[in-house]
Amino acid sequence: MGFISALFPWGLILQALALVHFIRRRPDTIWLWVIIFLGPIGALVYLFMEVIPDLGLLQHSFDAFGRRKRIGHLEGLVLENPSVGNYEELADLYLDEGKYARARECYDKAISSRTDHADPFYRRGVAKIHLGDFAAAVPDLEYATSRDVRYDSHRAIALLAHAYANSGQVEKADVLFQQATQISSLSETYFNYATFLASQDRHAEARQWAQRILAKKATMPRYLQRLERPWFRKASALLKRLPA
Repeated sequence: MGFISALFPWGLILQALALVHFIRRRPDTIWLWVIIFLGPIGALVYLFMEVIPDLGLLQHSFDAFGRRKRIGHLEGLVLENPSVGNYEELADLYLDEGKYARARECYDKAISSRTDHADPFYRRGVAKIHLGDFAAAVPDLEYATSRDVRYDSHRAIALLAHAYANSGQVEKADVLFQQATQISSLSETYFNYATFLASQDRHAEARQWAQRILAKKATMPRYLQRLERPWFRKASALLKRLPA
């Protein structure tokens, strides 16, 4: 009895840790019942099966620390040497950090009439999409895809289709989405296409593309399933909104 009493607070801690991770990462719902009904043992199983593999994702946290340190250095450097190269590197770091407005400002300063490579245009277009300025993203993405239609493993044309769809260019969006989905299997591309189809009241087609995202789960290794979870959640939410 004394042994069980000694384990009691640790069991609650294990369950609390498991529940916090579950809420933040949202794996399969079955794990919630395992944690709740099997108590500390269920929580321990969950921690081994779901939390420990997630530790590999901590590399992103270390990358972010180094990135922020480099951003601080470059912010000071561009004041002394506002070169195109410094602004472009700073813009890339801002983009990776999710600071899209700052990234856009730096790309504006990095891009000039003499800039002839696609990367800063493409990345500025990505920043504009995240900011919801789809019409402004169109010319940047058009420039990038005109230089290489396969740019960023075909993600560029898929994002251009997304920008068309959200700037009232429906016919262009439809044609380009069909092209993009034939050569790309990115969940982002499938989801954007499904969203576009739903906006055009093509609900059956939208449902098919959302279901394609969820169908990937069965054949994916677990580490990829973890990376794809946000798209699985978005696809599931879209399916719930679509008429039967």
